Amino acid sequence: MSGGKSVVVFDYGFGNIRSAERALARVGADVEITRDFDAAMNADGLLVPGVGAFSACMTGLRQARGDWVVDRRLSGGRPVMGICVGMQILFARGIEHGVETEGLDEWPGVVGPLKAPVVPHMGWNTVKAPGDSQMFAGLDAGARFYFVHSYAVREWDFEVTSEAMAAPKVTWATHGEPFVAAVENGALWATQFHPEKSGDAGAQLLTNWIETL
Repeated sequence: MSGGKSVVVFDYGFGNIRSAERALARVGADVEITRDFDAAMNADGLLVPGVGAFSACMTGLRQARGDWVVDRRLSGGRPVMGICVGMQILFARGIEHGVETEGLDEWPGVVGPLKAPVVPHMGWNTVKAPGDSQMFAGLDAGARFYFVHSYAVREWDFEVTSEAMAAPKVTWATHGEPFVAAVENGALWATQFHPEKSGDAGAQLLTNWIETL
């Protein structure tokens, strides 16, 4: 386990912040729950949780200046990780009940209703990660993660515009249809599932993230 790394769980009113705090502390991080701007900017890692509606999360994040914090950290190559709706808001836009909301637009793509016989997608599921994934290092292909969501990104269309740009590593899962389960993009990592609720597999993933800080 990696000790001594400081992580701020950004508290903007949305997300299972206490379970995230416990899970990060379990893997040796020095965790603080706050929306303090300086603390969020200066921590080794920033975790952006999220539950509920895309539009409500974006409103709360902007009110707390979290959109600016995420942008500034990523501009400086400082690690950020989004979880659940905290991942979804990193995409260009979300559509819920016919209402379209702008996201942070770190990645192109639309968060829309998951088309499946049973929604929400709630419970344990496997994922299909790239072979060179750093996020899933040390985990076998049968590792299961805990999901709770009704919306997802179903199409990935990211254009690599220069040879110096590394294409993001995209992990997929299936519930009714394939959807994006996780993305690794340099300093920006995100998961649709909840690693903090995913037992030993989630702890290994968080350990992998802490080791990048």
